[in-house]
Amino acid sequence: MTGLQAGLKNRHLSMIAIGGVIGAGLFVGSKAGIATAGPGILLSYALVGTLVVLVMRMLGEMSVANPTTGSFSAHADRALGRWAGFSIGWLYWFFWVVVLAVEATAGAEILEGWIPAVPQWGWALIVMVVLTATNLISVGSYGEFEFWFAGIKVVAIGAFIVIGGLAVFGVLPGVDADKAGLSNLTDHGGFLPNGPGAILTGVLLVVFSFMGSEIATLAAGESEDPQRAVTKSTNSIIWRIGVFYLGSIFVVVTLLPWDDPSIAEKGSYVAALDSLGIAHAGQIMNFIVLTSVLSCLNSGLYTASRMAFSLGERGDAPRAFARTNGRGVPMTAILASVLFGFVAVFFNYLSPDTIFLFLVNSSGAVALFVWLVICFSQLRMRRIIQAEAPEKLVVKMWLYPYLTWATAALIVFVLGYMLTDTEGASSGRTTVLLSLLVAACVLVVAVVKERVRGGRPAAVDGPEVQDEIKVG
Repeated sequence: MTGLQAGLKNRHLSMIAIGGVIGAGLFVGSKAGIATAGPGILLSYALVGTLVVLVMRMLGEMSVANPTTGSFSAHADRALGRWAGFSIGWLYWFFWVVVLAVEATAGAEILEGWIPAVPQWGWALIVMVVLTATNLISVGSYGEFEFWFAGIKVVAIGAFIVIGGLAVFGVLPGVDADKAGLSNLTDHGGFLPNGPGAILTGVLLVVFSFMGSEIATLAAGESEDPQRAVTKSTNSIIWRIGVFYLGSIFVVVTLLPWDDPSIAEKGSYVAALDSLGIAHAGQIMNFIVLTSVLSCLNSGLYTASRMAFSLGERGDAPRAFARTNGRGVPMTAILASVLFGFVAVFFNYLSPDTIFLFLVNSSGAVALFVWLVICFSQLRMRRIIQAEAPEKLVVKMWLYPYLTWATAALIVFVLGYMLTDTEGASSGRTTVLLSLLVAACVLVVAVVKERVRGGRPAAVDGPEVQDEIKVG
């Protein structure tokens, strides 16, 4: 066993950090948010974006002081107890293996539309196999693929903001002046056409598109300079969310009236591209969404396998998960994660409305659980770091502990508000209750496991683990 290797370059980490907040959910799911809240969806994105910035600041504080592949799970292990690290680690792993199936299916649908000779399940299999191979080769190959996948997303959304912004302010010729303009923010029923309550409903629709911001802190453990990578990622989260989320959604709701039928029919970004007179807008957006899907799949497999690796190191998963090959790749952890991903894909085709729907719903609120655990871990870890190595507090949470408590309260409020959403098979209430059920089951296993161990101390990913990470 050689341990993980520092095979991620600074440019890899930078692009992983930037691309991590741009998921396929932004391109695909924003139309539902716009239909619900109108231009007020900007406030929904701003509210969730602020939440993510605060959570990432807390995670950055802990991860800069103790860079580790286990990230928030390892921090929870030390700050709150083994039960916390075990529970949140396995829940996070479960979330990402389900995401693998969701994204593989979404990518397969696009590819089947282009090349129908290959069935959808065939494309899903091909995509999963190719990205599994990428992750098995080396962490550097994962980083290189993610660099280009994320790069395409960043360039595409950057171009969209620039071109759309020029059109909104009347600089770009050939755009329908009657439709595009800042007046779209207040016309057609006002900025909040469906009332202030729609902002919170919009929060429920957009919150899950932000999952993935924390990937950079997991990947930092395999970088050449973990502290620098985490610090840079944490400090840049504000402009990344401001530009890519708020910036692009602002362009969409000013290019077109929020209630324009084309948004509901084609999707928000495709409709916006069409309004600019860009030919083949649908296919261009399909390509960008496919890139986002492949990026999410690539990072999802990486993230799930590294969390499994960290759990294995701490004795909370089979020890085989913590073994690496000569290239520093945790092959068993990768193969175990992709195996469950394949099982989830199988259920998506065998029983999409029952078993697979259960898997999706029962993992849906995990993002909020993770953020909540990060809040409580930071409250405790700040005191531990100050007592043991205060010089490691390079990144500090603002207004500690008041802003940490306020963030935790906001997350609990969002979870509570989700319980009021009872419409549809994937309602907020269903998602929260099923996620709580799965979390309770994992928590019971964690408590029983700790009792069996007799309360022996946890092996924490600290400097002794980092010594294993070799520069490749």
